[in-house]
Amino acid sequence: MTVEEALREASSMLKGVAQRPRLEAEILLTRFLECDRTQLHLNGSKALESAESYFETVQRRVRSEPVEYITGRVSFYDIELEVGPGVLIARPETELLVDRCAQVISSNSISTVAEIGVGSGAVSIVLARMFPRLRITATDISAEALKYAKRNVERYGLEERIELVECSLLDGVDREVDMIVSNPPYISEEYELPPPLRYEPLNALVGGERGDEILKKIISLSIERRVPHLVCEMGYDQRKPVLEYCESLSLKEPEFYKDLSGLDRGFYLKPVHKDLT
Repeated sequence: MTVEEALREASSMLKGVAQRPRLEAEILLTRFLECDRTQLHLNGSKALESAESYFETVQRRVRSEPVEYITGRVSFYDIELEVGPGVLIARPETELLVDRCAQVISSNSISTVAEIGVGSGAVSIVLARMFPRLRITATDISAEALKYAKRNVERYGLEERIELVECSLLDGVDREVDMIVSNPPYISEEYELPPPLRYEPLNALVGGERGDEILKKIISLSIERRVPHLVCEMGYDQRKPVLEYCESLSLKEPEFYKDLSGLDRGFYLKPVHKDLT
């Protein structure tokens, strides 16, 4: 079997699970052969050794396992991260969270940040690379996620500027920060997860019975800690509960931002009471 024949067969196998079957077939084969896609195209007529092993990899994807877990890596913003079972896969919409954070950091000369739910380290690493003087305390409740975060932080030489802490929210973190950023779990318990998401850690996806419980805890925590700036990702349908919660605390209205589909995807909040502004 040639490389091209293997790609065609893999593409056919992946039609039921992948939006772009040919692309995923190529991604899996580049990982399997440890080469780039250009080499695949240049060597399409050559025989593929160990084709059976390649198709075993393809079968993992046919069973809906995320391609990022199979390859062990994910592209995010301008970096590549190591990922695997036990850590949330960074997604393109979270790049918008980074963009909003960058705007806030630039506009307010922010030098210290806390990230709640660091996962693989995606957000903290990109922000630290953007702002060389930024110092970040990044927490996660999952020891497994922090293993990936540690490896990724070390890969980019940011150990001196990103401190990783295993805890819930900011428990045990005493230092003051200028901003909190978080992409917390915000899916409701009743939502039926699609098959690929079932491979990812539930504690990084499900935020409670309604889904907005942890978001609200983070808003309250930012008030308690007197943190001047808060940027969070949220579900597309959570604008109303977030707005109502802020109103119940007499906070200024958050500034919501949208994703590329025009759906609400997150917010920026100055956690101070209206009568203090």
